[in-house]
Amino acid sequence: MYRTLYFRYSSQKRYPELLDLLYDGATKLLLKNQQGSGADLAILFVDVLVTSDAPTSDENFSKISKLFQLINSVAPERDTFLTKALRWSGMDETKKGHPHLHKAIAQVFWKEKNYYLARFHFMHSPDGRNCAKMLVELHVARGFSNEADLFIAQAVLQYLCLQNKNAAILAFTSYTTNHPNIMKRSPPFLLPLLNFLWFLLQAVESGKLAIFKMLCDKYRPSLGRDPSYQEYLDKIAQIFFGVRPPPNSRPRGLFDNFLQQLLGGTEEESDEDGASASSSSGHNTQPMETEMD
Repeated sequence: MYRTLYFRYSSQKRYPELLDLLYDGATKLLLKNQQGSGADLAILFVDVLVTSDAPTSDENFSKISKLFQLINSVAPERDTFLTKALRWSGMDETKKGHPHLHKAIAQVFWKEKNYYLARFHFMHSPDGRNCAKMLVELHVARGFSNEADLFIAQAVLQYLCLQNKNAAILAFTSYTTNHPNIMKRSPPFLLPLLNFLWFLLQAVESGKLAIFKMLCDKYRPSLGRDPSYQEYLDKIAQIFFGVRPPPNSRPRGLFDNFLQQLLGGTEEESDEDGASASSSSGHNTQPMETEMD
């Protein structure tokens, strides 16, 4: 019945009524655990958003996230639905999807304890505060005790590489305020890497290259704990301090690396989750420095 009305309304271009119909039908079917039929209508809902040039609004984002939450996480249609929704939401502002839709989807994955995908979508959203709270939860539940600073370091550096400075500041402040293992919650911190991040965010605000270079040199031992930091810092130098990339340098696929790094596994094993947030540091992380630097 819903599909019959879909074809009728489509031919008549009665898009507002059609969107209400498809959302209502998809919601009812999914709540009755009719996953195949419900997901089918949910995908049609996004298709009509595209066809009708529907605006990217909080109301539409809310409807998409509600349908996404109702679709079973193992249903093959779920990926199709999300891909289409992100593509629609990015038609005007960004091809990677609207930041507010990424924020809504990140919240769904977080509730499902899917930290890999939650982190990825938080990275493309302005919600640094909740991203940090999720990272605290992830580290406390599955990370190594000496990796508390690594979890937030990678997030801040990646936010900056994505030119999301405000989210980086929010994430850093929220993480250092809420993490139970960070006893000193304001600078100077007891962990050198946290002090580096704090100074880095100030240097980014000032745009002074000399300060940036001095920081990277001063904190080289702490930055050496994760080899990926250098790649991020090179990118940050280009974005915020006007450093030109080396001549004839080939792109290193930074955003592809982000995707691989954040979605690098499908099993939620404890060691794997800990490694995902601390990147290549893994089990070889050096002992945490505890003295004031």
